Amino acid sequence: MILLASIQILLRNLAQTGVPWVDPLLRAMVLWVGLAAAVVAARSDRHISVDFLSRFLPGRAAAAARMVTSLFAAAVAGAVALHGGRFVVSEREAQTVAFAGLPAWTVESIVPVAFGWIALHYLALFLGHASSLLRVRVER
Repeated sequence: MILLASIQILLRNLAQTGVPWVDPLLRAMVLWVGLAAAVVAARSDRHISVDFLSRFLPGRAAAAARMVTSLFAAAVAGAVALHGGRFVVSEREAQTVAFAGLPAWTVESIVPVAFGWIALHYLALFLGHASSLLRVRVER
């Protein structure tokens, strides 16, 4: 990606030209890499989060707060996956071209796939927090 961007910059500055499909390709690559990283972050529960409240809550209350935030994150990611899928289908029906003759829906297909995986990861986190909270209750 850096090599392509550098070549494009050099071509523009030195030769007042450029490769027409490089900019949209780079945007697509950034989208794919960014969403792949988001899936990995969700899998390892290392997404950016604001956990100010859970730092001050006692054990069970903090676990309950993590349950709520995980469920909320799963719901939001699921909604984005659903609507992203609807968008990809509409792009396929419209036969929109992204660049170099490549159908736009193939580039955009990462959106519902990645957010679907993110939703599943957060749903699994929710279930893990719920089971740990229930285990604490059963052990008492």
